[in-house]
Amino acid sequence: MKPLVAAREASVVGNVLKIFAGNSNRALAEEVVRKLDVPMGRAQVGRFSDGEISVTVGENVRSSDVFVIQSTCAPVNENLMELLVIIDALRRASAEHITAVIPYYGYARQDRKVAPRTPISAKLVADLIASAGATRVLSIDMHAGQIQGFFNIPFDHLYAMPVLIDHMRQEFSGRNSVIISPDAGGVERARAYGKRLDCGIGMIDKRRPQANEARVMHVIGEVQDRDVVIIDDMIDTAGTLTAAGAAIKARGARHVVAYATHAVFSGAAISRLQDSAIDGVIVTNTIPLSPEARECPKISQVSIAPLIAEAIRRIHHGDSVSSLFV
Repeated sequence: MKPLVAAREASVVGNVLKIFAGNSNRALAEEVVRKLDVPMGRAQVGRFSDGEISVTVGENVRSSDVFVIQSTCAPVNENLMELLVIIDALRRASAEHITAVIPYYGYARQDRKVAPRTPISAKLVADLIASAGATRVLSIDMHAGQIQGFFNIPFDHLYAMPVLIDHMRQEFSGRNSVIISPDAGGVERARAYGKRLDCGIGMIDKRRPQANEARVMHVIGEVQDRDVVIIDDMIDTAGTLTAAGAAIKARGARHVVAYATHAVFSGAAISRLQDSAIDGVIVTNTIPLSPEARECPKISQVSIAPLIAEAIRRIHHGDSVSSLFV
């Protein structure tokens, strides 16, 4: 009878929810486990003396449902390699399911060939994650939604909209507001926000002569004497955003704020935002803020942890994730 008892005990242990994290956004991961009321998985993620990544999983994960929280933000290559090595360690430890929770998916802007003899790095990263042993991927506000098709494993695409909408309603409820997309590609996003907030939308017509450089040409939409909300998936160098803010203010806007999911903030982004016509910038914590960004009075942050925690709970229990955004 002992083998039967052992088998019964194994069935109880199996499919246990376990959450691990790399070093890219530890604070977010710790907030997620608090929301789920589960302990953080024990793992040492460090470096050998030559700089190679060292991972040791400190607990049994056999037959478990494991989630690895790791943004592939700067330093992108370090954090991506950490994710791959953690996944490989969990796969070799016989985890039953391994979900890579990537709040910010690095290389997402390299989703197509923009010139001859150039890579599609977003596809390469997708192949690496699947080859490492991930059985599912969860990410938030992908720069290009079609990247989901680069994976041959299930992909859950979350949207920061519920979190940002709640903040917008507190700040702009009952006010004469308009949602502006910083480019033509984001008009659908602006329309979705405008519909839920029952306000008008507009867009910025811009030209991009080269990478990380954009020129604002026209403001399309009525912004005179209105509170304007610029909505985007990310803020990188902030060149487009600050130029848009200046153009909108020049058209007579009363108040201009920007909302974005991913605070990349590379190069001179912080100083540009500080010196710009934009009155405030609200971002989520998919990427941890640098000390300089935390000290900037114009920048504030809202947490995406409740959304990630609920998505993890639903995936673990086999419930619908898409119903979060209905």
